[in-house]
Amino acid sequence: MNDSQISGLYRLDIGRRIDRLAERGLLSPADAAALREGRHVLLPPQADKVIENVIGVFGLPFAIAPNFIVNGIDRLAPMVVEEPSIVAGLSFAAALARRSGGFHAHCDESLLAGQVHLTDVADAGSAEERIKAAADELLRAANAVHPRLGERGGGVRDIEVRRLSLPGGDTALAVHLLVDTRDAMGANLVNTICEAVAPRIAEICGGKVAMRILSNLADRSIVTARVSYATAQLAVDDLDGETVRDAIVMASDIAAADPYRAATHNKGIMNGIDAVAIATGNDWRAIEAGAHAYASIDGNYRPLARWRVGDDGELVGEIRIPLKLGIVGGTVAANPAAALGLRIAGVNSATELAELMASVGLAQNFAALRALATSGIQKGHMRLHARSVVAAAGVRGDRFDEVVERLVASGEIRESRARDIAAQLDAERLQDDKPMGTAAGKVILLGEHAVVYGKHALALPIPGAVTATVRETAAGTFLEVPDWGLSREVAPEPGGGDAAVCRILENLGIEGEGFTIRVRSALPRAMGLGSSAAFAVAIVRAFDKLLGLSLDDARVNEIAFDCEKLAHGNPSGVDNTLATYARPMLFRNDESFRSEELELAESPPIVIACSHQPGATYEQVAGVRARYERQPAVYAAIFDQVDALSVAGAKALVAGDHEELGQLMNVCQGLLNALGVSTPELERMVDIARNAGAAGAKLTGAGGGGSIVAACPGTLEAVTAALQSAGYSTINLSNDREATWKT
Repeated sequence: MNDSQISGLYRLDIGRRIDRLAERGLLSPADAAALREGRHVLLPPQADKVIENVIGVFGLPFAIAPNFIVNGIDRLAPMVVEEPSIVAGLSFAAALARRSGGFHAHCDESLLAGQVHLTDVADAGSAEERIKAAADELLRAANAVHPRLGERGGGVRDIEVRRLSLPGGDTALAVHLLVDTRDAMGANLVNTICEAVAPRIAEICGGKVAMRILSNLADRSIVTARVSYATAQLAVDDLDGETVRDAIVMASDIAAADPYRAATHNKGIMNGIDAVAIATGNDWRAIEAGAHAYASIDGNYRPLARWRVGDDGELVGEIRIPLKLGIVGGTVAANPAAALGLRIAGVNSATELAELMASVGLAQNFAALRALATSGIQKGHMRLHARSVVAAAGVRGDRFDEVVERLVASGEIRESRARDIAAQLDAERLQDDKPMGTAAGKVILLGEHAVVYGKHALALPIPGAVTATVRETAAGTFLEVPDWGLSREVAPEPGGGDAAVCRILENLGIEGEGFTIRVRSALPRAMGLGSSAAFAVAIVRAFDKLLGLSLDDARVNEIAFDCEKLAHGNPSGVDNTLATYARPMLFRNDESFRSEELELAESPPIVIACSHQPGATYEQVAGVRARYERQPAVYAAIFDQVDALSVAGAKALVAGDHEELGQLMNVCQGLLNALGVSTPELERMVDIARNAGAAGAKLTGAGGGGSIVAACPGTLEAVTAALQSAGYSTINLSNDREATWKT
């Protein structure tokens, strides 16, 4: 498995996190695509096969904790949990443990106990002896119930008998069948074995069968995990490492002496273990029951993890916990998210999963105790809560962390306060960084791909979407795009933003001079909304203002189109034209790049939503061209139909007939699907919009990911809410002066 050490993952959006994991080989291309397109989730029809009376599916965040090393192997811990502090604390604890070799875990045996309880036994001692004498017979009978289990190396290994004193003075016998279930959790398997052999056991001992079922106290499947932290690693703020170490050990000792504290101590452990169990389709309720039963097995409730000072002064932690898990069958087979969780964990056996899970529990315990020993648990909780609040307030880009800091300092963790702080920060930055160049994004309502072949495309601008500021510097050109996470010296990378900047400098005859270029973008990259063209137009205009070049719009458009060739190979010209002129257009790519500006009486009720999968325009255009060349007549006919839709759509748009526009968009989506540029996620988004009341919805841009656009006469708020509830960022063009992204 590739290196799981990843820093700053929390700063990225979901799509970029998936990209980062895929780039490092921690996600397969297929799993990355499934996550981007939402295909990993349990759908209602699948859920209906799992339990009764299903009416929907309840969602919880699915996350990963990176940085784990368990027995020398890099691991990611998949987690399904809603408490914000857990993943952050766990990731930190795992990263710190890497410096001392990570976690060392083992499980000597993995057996699940099936119980047959017998009552009305006349002579318990004699009955116990008879059962022991018949052990070989009972083992053969039990193993005959599931012969394939034996073929896989598992089976019933042993039989134990325990005497129980019941209230009232009666005695019962508990006969344990100890089963190696291999990589299955084995509950149903063990229950079947118990039911099969219970009558014979009752016959042998002369008693009555009271119950026959597994036990969730899996004390024959104990997993041990250990970790050590060098004292110097533990220092924080004004506390030295020894002070923090001793405080953690003291907290551990208090848990050992106080069951009230031990309950909270163990709850922290289970925060991590339960989250991994849910993410991998394991029965977290059984794990919880077994863990807490084991914690009190000697009659006193004890902590599952203990901390001490090691021989060299280091902090040493150890956890012992019963974990009988499965990686095959049951929920894993029925739930695609559980199967994905297992692939993310990278385990090849139930034992490896148990070792990872125990390590997660120990790491989570360390994170909680460290917080208690230093700043207190609430400080970390409040900071993470503040991050959730700031995200809910719609704050994006490089403002995010600063707004979080100011929100925490204010002591008012509220969305309204976060929005106020963001507005104040924007005002402060505006004074220091006034935009010098502005450009529009674009959304194509009709005409994608056909426009590359000389057909019409109907497009609207996203006004003021990108702004740029340019300052002269002593030497070198530096590019900052905080909303895209870019800050670097410009190098002419083929096909990248740097290449576009170099082409602009070349067109303006100023290559070799020193500048700092800062671009702010309300458009996410690679979403089919004209971000690269708007990027070029805004920068050209900023240089024009700085240097007094007196460029007209035609020249700005020409330079931007030159840059578009770098990014997209054979662009239609619609993106740079909309970016430059910021007017609704019926565009056609002929020799003179003529386009018809449209006069609209009102802003159309349009909603745009971004998928979680970026779209590669160059690849999609090339793919359509290859298919066109194989079947030119078929594709030419489709392009003609798309062209007719664009022309008709322009008439409907000018007339304010948004219902008709929507119907034309629906037809166009079918044709784009036929061209092979739609995706399952885009189709799902289109369905969400239509089901929420959109008159029409379709992908917009090159496809293969990117965005959708919906015409929503009378249903603008409902469609926006539906898409946002499904986790998609939206932009509302009903008021083009306030076209802002919201999540």
